[in-house]
Amino acid sequence: MKRLSPIFAFAFVLSVVTLPLWGADGSTSSSSRDRSPAGSVVSAVAGVTGIAISPLLGTGAYGAYQYFSTPTEERANLPWFAQMSFWLPALGLVGAVAAKDVAGAALPPGWKKPLDVLDTLENKVTGLVAAGAVVPFSMSVLSKVILDGGDGMALNPEVISTGSLATIHLAAIDWSWLLNILTVPFGVAIYAVVWMASHAINGLILLSPWGAIDASLKAAKTALFGLVTLSATIDPWIGAILSLVVILISILIAGWSFRLTIFSWIFCWDFFTRRSRRFSVGMHRTSVFAGVGLKGVPQRTYGKLVHGDAGNNTFVYKPWMVMAEKTVPFPDGDNLAAGRGAFFSNVTDGDNEVLVLPPRYRSHEAEMASMYGFKQGVEPIGLNKAWSWLRSAMGFGSKTAAAAA
Repeated sequence: MKRLSPIFAFAFVLSVVTLPLWGADGSTSSSSRDRSPAGSVVSAVAGVTGIAISPLLGTGAYGAYQYFSTPTEERANLPWFAQMSFWLPALGLVGAVAAKDVAGAALPPGWKKPLDVLDTLENKVTGLVAAGAVVPFSMSVLSKVILDGGDGMALNPEVISTGSLATIHLAAIDWSWLLNILTVPFGVAIYAVVWMASHAINGLILLSPWGAIDASLKAAKTALFGLVTLSATIDPWIGAILSLVVILISILIAGWSFRLTIFSWIFCWDFFTRRSRRFSVGMHRTSVFAGVGLKGVPQRTYGKLVHGDAGNNTFVYKPWMVMAEKTVPFPDGDNLAAGRGAFFSNVTDGDNEVLVLPPRYRSHEAEMASMYGFKQGVEPIGLNKAWSWLRSAMGFGSKTAAAAA
């Protein structure tokens, strides 16, 4: 049943799209097909999907489109995101981020990582702004277009005889109640699931040590945004079909993208607040992320490492952060070591990454290893491991450090 839930969710999305079309498009003549309620719905779905893929670029481009497609004397009445004071700086910031991604491929990871954190934070802020303002505005406008796009009878049904129900026009039976209930929540739901999948790319960039990989991931996201926008411009129905494919894929990977989204939130919070300076490893519960070496739990799951009274460790987590708590046995500490990285650390068993530690654990690896019984102590990882090797290779490190590296 759990495996079929994404299919049921996608079927619900499809039905919510098609039911208003069936109810609203029946009274539209073929001569006005381009401005029909059906055309408005598919255009709105493609637009919301595009904004969700890249909120700052999508909101800026949507605002610029609204600005230039509106007569000069009416531009003062446009919403705030369609004013030049917003969309022009927004598109300029998009260009600056693109320049950072291009130049970052040639920069050392240590120089680029703070910029990646800023980029992730920008994506979060603009994502929340778009979810709270732009998407509801777009969907409410869509609802008005659908209701006004027919013969007008849905809003003003003509009653010939007040005493006979049979004389009421058939157009009085409309889908206005369904549209009023579903358009805004439906648009926000589509936006949320697609944005979360897109935002997972920022989480992957935070984990990636190489600028070339980061640039490839950002280029793929931008190309997908361009493809959705271009196809919707050429033919709204093609754009809607492509958007439904993106929505389906986003639903299927929702669990994976949710875990990466939570990881990026905590990473940014720890990085900007410099939480490692006021943090100490807890005596009982420690907030961590599951690694590939922790069996029985999805990778990047946020949970707690619990040190039991008998000396055994367990990993405790809640699926989707709100469901019933689950417990997974933790490996024995004989082969475990706390890895110290330049920006965040981890716990390894020699071959696999068992846990990923948030940046707050930076410089607390020895305390972590001692408290939870990691017999292999502390080892350098990532940039720190490369630096240790370089120092020892040039003769500036001790023999012990060289052997460890």
